[in-house]
Amino acid sequence: MDLDVFIERHRASWQRLEQLVKRSGRLTGPEADELVDLYQRVTTHLSTVRSQTPDPATVERLSALVAGARAALTGAHTPAWRVVTRFLTHRLPAAIYLGWRWWVPAGLAFYLVTGLIAAWVATNPEVQATIAAPDEIREMTRAGGGYEAYYSSGPAGSFAARVWTNNAWITAACLLLGVLVAIPPVYLLLTNALNVAVGIGLMFGAGRGGLFLGLLAPHGLLELTAVFVAAGIGMRLGWQVIDPGRRTRAAALAAEGRSVVAVALGLVLVLLVSGVLEGFVTPSGLPTWARVGIGVVAEVLFLLYVFVVGRRAARQGETGDVDASEREDVAPVAV
Repeated sequence: MDLDVFIERHRASWQRLEQLVKRSGRLTGPEADELVDLYQRVTTHLSTVRSQTPDPATVERLSALVAGARAALTGAHTPAWRVVTRFLTHRLPAAIYLGWRWWVPAGLAFYLVTGLIAAWVATNPEVQATIAAPDEIREMTRAGGGYEAYYSSGPAGSFAARVWTNNAWITAACLLLGVLVAIPPVYLLLTNALNVAVGIGLMFGAGRGGLFLGLLAPHGLLELTAVFVAAGIGMRLGWQVIDPGRRTRAAALAAEGRSVVAVALGLVLVLLVSGVLEGFVTPSGLPTWARVGIGVVAEVLFLLYVFVVGRRAARQGETGDVDASEREDVAPVAV
């Protein structure tokens, strides 16, 4: 095929299609039909050039022309900012809200277990002796010791990034491993409760528990809530293996899995805020009441986001799943 002759023969069609694409929002009925016809013809031209004389410049020109015509025919895509806004105002809060019957009890159980273990450690020197040697405990709990110095162990920015990464891995494990019949999230919650309880118990045993809670609360409230959400949503995912309801097990896991992805993306942002608080607020020179107050405000804002914005979105029919147009087709099943 002579490429120059081919281009000259079809140049008018290409130019006409380009004109119609530019006027795609103001076409008459006959012009819209012409746009469809030219789109089909130029698509064939592109295929011919690619298969017989793959000239890069011509292929690039026709590819751009065909893509523009396709967009004009199928309609413009939703702007990215609208997708992100809808995700943050509907899909994410609804997904977290709809799982509250899992993650709220998980959080309450965590605090109960942590409190009981912390009280046991704080009031029993024998138990403390099994955790570490007396000298090691004194080193960890003294003024400027291990527990207190931890929050200023490095530059605030790098410390916040390290904390964010670590917590993101924990929440991801809770979410994604929940499919294993919900066992991993329960295990991760218990191990975290044990770690937190030991620190609180040892510091209270040394008479410095108030200081420790003042260091833990600014970031810990939001951070732990994110872990509770991850564990609860992960356990709900695992429950689909046991009881998928009227859906098939595969369909139930697919739907819940897509919601889990939404929650995972949202918790990355929540943990980013928590990491910033831990890196910049917790070790700051602000008085304890101010640091704790900032942590409480962050926690309250998150809960309002879930139980006000999320509840409203859920009542509007939002489930946290992707739009129906983006899901796979499924065959109807008997009720």
